Amino acid sequence: MLSPLREHLRDTFWFAPSAALALVCVLWLLAHWLDTAVVDELRRQQEYEAISDLIGVVDDLKTVVTTVSSAMMTFIGVVFSISLVAVQMASGLTPRVVRIFVRSRITKLTFAVFLSTFALSLLVLTSYSGETDPRRVDSVPVIQSVLTIVMVALSLLLFIAYVNATLRLMRVGHVVDRITTEAFRVLHKMPRGAIDEAELPGESGQVGHSGRAGLLRDVNIARLVRAARRQDVVLRLIPRIGDFVVPGTPVLAVHGGRAPSRGALGYTVSVGVERTFHQDLGFGLRQLGDIALRALSPAVNDPTTAVQCLDRIVQLLAALAHRPLGSVGHRDRQGVVRLVQPVPSWGDFVDLGFAEIRIFSIGSPQVTRRLMSALDELLRLAPPERAEPLLRHRALLVQAVERTVPESAERAFALEGDRQGIG
Repeated sequence: MLSPLREHLRDTFWFAPSAALALVCVLWLLAHWLDTAVVDELRRQQEYEAISDLIGVVDDLKTVVTTVSSAMMTFIGVVFSISLVAVQMASGLTPRVVRIFVRSRITKLTFAVFLSTFALSLLVLTSYSGETDPRRVDSVPVIQSVLTIVMVALSLLLFIAYVNATLRLMRVGHVVDRITTEAFRVLHKMPRGAIDEAELPGESGQVGHSGRAGLLRDVNIARLVRAARRQDVVLRLIPRIGDFVVPGTPVLAVHGGRAPSRGALGYTVSVGVERTFHQDLGFGLRQLGDIALRALSPAVNDPTTAVQCLDRIVQLLAALAHRPLGSVGHRDRQGVVRLVQPVPSWGDFVDLGFAEIRIFSIGSPQVTRRLMSALDELLRLAPPERAEPLLRHRALLVQAVERTVPESAERAFALEGDRQGIG
């Protein structure tokens, strides 16, 4: 697996606009060089009439470029305001979904192109000299002006796409779908083979965390595998991704030899203030559970949203039902396991998906009916050895409904499985 640098950059909002500004400066320099080369070639061929025609075209385009430079910042302000409103509305589902907007490619691309268009228009304005004598003019910014108009057209197209994408992300169904898609992306990246930690060589040491305190966001798997291969050892990650670590917390156990040097292990463990999807298998279920809990709160009272979240929780758990869980191994080029990473067990995933929703769903028959249907469906899909946590949650749900709902008819209705809750 590659370094998580790309994922970290996706969690920032400065990189894409900064890279776009640098790129547009390079494009402007290239366009300026081409404009100068065209004028030099026409002067060499003594095509002064053609140069005069170019000067006339540029004079007409200058009005457009000037208008673009003055209006683009206002346009950027409108887009920024739309983003703030969308983020505020999305945070009503759960604060953790705000990162979807931060990572949105269309949002970053729109801001990057808008800022680049503004910067390009300012740079092009500096190229207008006001000289009208074709024998004395050095450069006529025709290509630069056309490039600015192309950037304006691209900005308008991106604005339409951005508004459409933002309106979609303000709808809970699309947010839930985006969370599920990212969760499956993490699932597909994880190795499929489970590792029995009892078969590892004896533990010969531990490496403590030396950075700032925070949530373990991800580890640089490729760098850790290389360090373990050079030292001919096996490294085992002690905390799970998403655990909170403080300076001195053991993060790596060394099996089979001496620990790699601090330099070899530098920049291999990343902590932050919030969890990310990059290597966190349980983060998708955590977000879906948070949205469902917020929907079930008395202030919101939206059981249909909770049912939508349960649909996706069932989808994720069904994909995990036959997958080996517990600890996964990352191998070097020779196929030797060099890094062992703990992941939640099947019981952990089931508890994460159902425990809190089950507790807060009592009194909402739409949700209890969907829960019964979800548990029954997973009992049919999961291997027999993984039925215990599902049966436990089913029994607890039945007990809670029987204890809370006095009428037998209401109890029977609330415990009848229904894929739509109350269709």
